[in-house]
Amino acid sequence: RIRLATQIGSKLVNVLYILDEPSIGLHQRDNRKLIASLKKLRDEGNSVMVVEHDAETMMSADWLIDVGPGAGNEGGRICFSAPVDMIGKKEGTDKMILGESVTLDYLSGKKALEVPSQRRRGNGLTLGVRGAKGNNLRNIDIDIPLGMLVGVAGVSGSGKSSLINETLMPVLKNKFYNAKMQPLPHAKVVGIENIDKLIEIDQSPIGRTRRSNP
Repeated sequence: RIRLATQIGSKLVNVLYILDEPSIGLHQRDNRKLIASLKKLRDEGNSVMVVEHDAETMMSADWLIDVGPGAGNEGGRICFSAPVDMIGKKEGTDKMILGESVTLDYLSGKKALEVPSQRRRGNGLTLGVRGAKGNNLRNIDIDIPLGMLVGVAGVSGSGKSSLINETLMPVLKNKFYNAKMQPLPHAKVVGIENIDKLIEIDQSPIGRTRRSNP
């Protein structure tokens, strides 16, 4: 992304830029800024090719190529190669472009991820952080409900990792596994008695190749 910002200022033309999933880890607000940057490169006389899973990025493209219909032995053929506004429309023949891939079904609205009608209530217990003020955290208090799936959201740089990965997690590792990690400044963590272990799953390689991550 730093190189991308440099290229925008270089004013080059007739260059083909290939980006491999540049939206990874970005909040949608920042993702829209990225899309605007890519369009600026295009408008200055360049070609931009993006390998992506993000729907907003795909729908912002001028032309979409969908490779599928699945992975491994199921993949390898082109399901769609046309302007984005052709999704769901008929080609010159009676053959429908839509319906040949999962990607197109979701982009066209034929399929959608259903919002759950009910949310799990949890077990009534919480894990809390008090007075967190590491990096840009502003002396915040938070109670995290247990027994449910909890998402921690926010724009890039808002303090998500500072709160969870660098404040809460080191405290729990020190407690359960006698680690010697130094958490970011905070007053205390409450409710530790409500859990009995911590399992950290991050993007570290799980095999010999750096691409083998969860």
